[in-house]
Amino acid sequence: MSNKGRGLFSGDFFLGLPIQEKINFSQHLAIVIKAGLPLLEGLRVIRRQTRSKALGKIIDQVMIDLNNGKFLADSLDQYRNIFGEFYINIVRIGEASGTLGTNLVYLASEIEKSKELRSKVQGALVYPAVIMVATLGITSLLTFFIFPKVLPIFASLRVELPLTTRIVVFIFNFLLAYGLWALLALVILAIGFRLLLLLQGFRFFIHRTFFYLPVLSSLVINVNMANFTRVFGILLKSGIKIVEATVITSKTFSNLVYRKAILDASESIKKGEQLSHGLNLEQKFFPPLLTGMIEIGENTGNLEENLEYLAEYYSKQVDSSIRSMTSVLEPVLILGMGLIVGFVSLSIITPIYSLTQNLGR
Repeated sequence: MSNKGRGLFSGDFFLGLPIQEKINFSQHLAIVIKAGLPLLEGLRVIRRQTRSKALGKIIDQVMIDLNNGKFLADSLDQYRNIFGEFYINIVRIGEASGTLGTNLVYLASEIEKSKELRSKVQGALVYPAVIMVATLGITSLLTFFIFPKVLPIFASLRVELPLTTRIVVFIFNFLLAYGLWALLALVILAIGFRLLLLLQGFRFFIHRTFFYLPVLSSLVINVNMANFTRVFGILLKSGIKIVEATVITSKTFSNLVYRKAILDASESIKKGEQLSHGLNLEQKFFPPLLTGMIEIGENTGNLEENLEYLAEYYSKQVDSSIRSMTSVLEPVLILGMGLIVGFVSLSIITPIYSLTQNLGR
């Protein structure tokens, strides 16, 4: 059975390896190779040091494969779902050219940059999440703990309640009567949405809508451009042909729009056209600066250097996009929180104030 098949059906498909473990593995393997140790002996050293059960299992299998005469890249290929095509191809090029140690250093660096990029994006989402949780917490406290205690007083006095109070009363009674059904409906909708995301056509539609969201679109473009230029550049620097490099790069994208656009561009290259021409057909997704710099690089033979410059540029643009998104979202979220909490508070305070005014007359 082939490596790929054995990895899938032997349970290896379900192995998970954190990004930091991949970074550590690449760095440590690069060190032992550069120190002059044979690959198999270097893997034994790393195996004794690792505390990760998943990585230990992978190294054990790789050592068995190497003992049977396989190359490292061929052995790692059975863990394609963990390492990815980009990683495996860079290792394969390193083995073929005798630069495995250097290529592993490149890989560790690139994975680290990818991790930092992901952390920046995730960090930008923390603040909105905290605001939303705080809003839901305060609103729930007012609606389900404070409001029920004053509601009987309003009912006993038989006075006409303000509109805001009547709305909250309706919501409270509805959730009291149908809350479980509403929760079940939300769970079913969430599961249904997750199942729809398994359909490539629906996922493509969702990914495409990102480009029409005012605040999010620039962040999506900059993140994907940073990923594209970094990965594509290192593939070319490792000696991979441009058509194969575009295909491998496309598989590193989670965004299906970019995956399709780069595959289309690779087809243009096969027809004898420049990469910049293929990317220019999708100007919505590839900024003029990127296509212009790639065109200059293709015409002057400096494509790898230009991609390296673009990778640095778009990494900085990610920071700028995150700051812009945060500066826009912060006042909007605070205003939204204030309106929701204020609405619920007014629905409780207004009738109490009216009652005290009437009692004083």
